Amino acid sequence: MAELQGFMHPRSPEGRASIVPGPPWHYSGDLLTIEYRTDPDRVAELLPPPLEPVDEDPGAVAVVFADWQSCSDSFAELDDPVRSQYKEAFVVVRAAYRGERYSRCAYIWVDKDFALARGWHQGYPKKLGSVHMTRPVAYGKAGPRLAPGGRFGATVTVHDRRVIEARFTIAGPSETNGFVNALPMLHHRFFPSIESGAAPSMNELVTMRGEDWEGSPIWQGEADLAFFDSPVEELTRIAPREIIGAYYRSVGVTWRGGTVLDDGRGAGR
Repeated sequence: MAELQGFMHPRSPEGRASIVPGPPWHYSGDLLTIEYRTDPDRVAELLPPPLEPVDEDPGAVAVVFADWQSCSDSFAELDDPVRSQYKEAFVVVRAAYRGERYSRCAYIWVDKDFALARGWHQGYPKKLGSVHMTRPVAYGKAGPRLAPGGRFGATVTVHDRRVIEARFTIAGPSETNGFVNALPMLHHRFFPSIESGAAPSMNELVTMRGEDWEGSPIWQGEADLAFFDSPVEELTRIAPREIIGAYYRSVGVTWRGGTVLDDGRGAGR
């Protein structure tokens, strides 16, 4: 009997039914990043032991809206764009682990199943949602220009309820794209046991970063950011107190894999 193929479920005789092909995964997209400060104790709530808050600016948070096009090494998805295009929005904090500082995605929403599956493999706590961003234009009046005065909006909706709303107006060029989401990522790959009351089947602490990174010039500006109540989200616990900065840029990156720091059983690096 033939062995089933595929990087993730569903595995099948040829492997084409898998929800996503295996890495490397290539990404190109436009990102709107808004950084703000909230109650540092609320950020600390998002860091399970042995992770700890960072010493400098512990209440700093970033919300990133992204309009992506992605593909595997076959590049076949680019001929079938419904399999390559998606949007997401994520909330990032920072954490300290064994004397090193990391970025950590606390919440994230995507609008395609293949992006959800990739994120779970990487330890991103992805959920389905509806994400919209204003797109810049080079011609006509149906969008902002990437120039001072360009105005953008972004929203996240979960189960038909708006949970995030943002506005951004370009003021000028920037040398930085912020600091909260600028470190290697530190995530937990978690999956509960099928046996009631048993230890998790997976509870790995992992780190990762991309390669072959490219980026456009950065634009900075003024931003407004609001979170709204939802029966299935806890965003208002980390509601903004003050805006630190806001940035817009295009990026490209490739992801091949990460490193297990702790496998939950006392092994790791």
